[in-house]
Amino acid sequence: MTPVITFAGKTVALFGLGGSGLVTALALRAGGARVIACDDSASAMEQAAGQGIETSDLRQADWSRFSALILSPGVPLTHPEPHWSVKLAKAVGIEIVGDIELFCRERAELAPQAPFVAITGTNGKSTTTALIAHILRESGRDVQMGGNIGTAILSLEPPATDRVHVVEMSSFQIDLTPSLKPTIGVLLNISPDHLDRHGTMENYAATKERLIVGSDLAVVGVDDEPSRAAATRRADSGKPLRRISTEPLGSEGVFADRGTLVRVDARNSGSLADLSGTRSLRGEHNAQNAAAAVAVADALGVPPEKIRSGLYTFPGLPHRMEEVGRRGPAIFVNDSKATNADSTEKALASFERVLWILGGKPKEGGIEMLRPYFPKVDRAYLIGEASNTFAGTLGDEVPYLDCGTLERAVTAAAEDAARSTADEPVVLLSPACASYDQFKNFEERGNRFRELVQALPGIEVKGL
Repeated sequence: MTPVITFAGKTVALFGLGGSGLVTALALRAGGARVIACDDSASAMEQAAGQGIETSDLRQADWSRFSALILSPGVPLTHPEPHWSVKLAKAVGIEIVGDIELFCRERAELAPQAPFVAITGTNGKSTTTALIAHILRESGRDVQMGGNIGTAILSLEPPATDRVHVVEMSSFQIDLTPSLKPTIGVLLNISPDHLDRHGTMENYAATKERLIVGSDLAVVGVDDEPSRAAATRRADSGKPLRRISTEPLGSEGVFADRGTLVRVDARNSGSLADLSGTRSLRGEHNAQNAAAAVAVADALGVPPEKIRSGLYTFPGLPHRMEEVGRRGPAIFVNDSKATNADSTEKALASFERVLWILGGKPKEGGIEMLRPYFPKVDRAYLIGEASNTFAGTLGDEVPYLDCGTLERAVTAAAEDAARSTADEPVVLLSPACASYDQFKNFEERGNRFRELVQALPGIEVKGL
């Protein structure tokens, strides 16, 4: 744990007692602060109280005694309307921050030069975060990985000059981190997402860009217009910049050339690694993720041979183009993390013949942008709330079956895979939807897919 000593002797309000919220309350208390915590969930309040955290209905509190509001990133800060706790904090003029801001203040106090890598992007940030951490660990570094990837940042060991923190950040977390100044800031890409929480695409893009504004070195993807514009502004500022791309670069950075990662700098340029044969890094989108990881590792002084070793041994992440089984020539791929069409596009682009399971709680725009990939789809299997809408989009272009549930979809897709004449038919769960109509989250949806696949007769499970 990282005790938060920068609030020692102060009283703070905390709203949101999920995984990171409870850890934050404990870290503040360990550092000498008094924490008054609140949550909409009575069970979360009971759990916190059971660990010695003082809880109270903050609607009834005297806010003049608080030094700050520590807010969970899942709680609306501005849109569609500020949460009531935000309104109460603003009424008395106290700051509103999140747990990563507390980490940044501890770093500034304890070890200002401690290596800190922060990663954001609409897509690919978890894979890139895990890949960076893996390469650094394989090279012998002391690595702490957390943030939006699922481990609360304050549960990690404190910052130190010989320890690297690799932290995934959502736009919500960036909003709550005013002093964000990482050693290396990574901006992978920007496409429309979370507009209900940011109001406009311009606000969303500006929030993402803020991660690189204060960084010592910026690593920026330039394969979409908002990110290219951010890279240009960074270059105009005169601060260090490395671009990443899936197209050749004429300036300093790393790009992917048909699966080969090429470094370009003022001294020389040349290939660093070949991604072919790395099943955990399939597809053009993962080439961009790998390029970012290589750029970061290179900047931190990892030797090329250690970088290559890390790329080849990276196991990948669950629910992100995860191969969960094989039966004959057919492979079964769990891409449950693909909760929007932009993410699903990356999966469809990575395979030639697809039996596609999709659906759930639809997002704005649906799957219209995926029309160019419809010729790759031998059949689609629709599940959840989006079924009727997606059926209308597929129309006569893609044969589809309205399955309703994931269980029926896996059974039908597996039967079709067994009859397929393709060299390597792919049963792909890539929903292009949120999971909330039938599952608590994308993890539960992906775990259920894995269970169903691995229960099929004759299945070979990867790694066994």
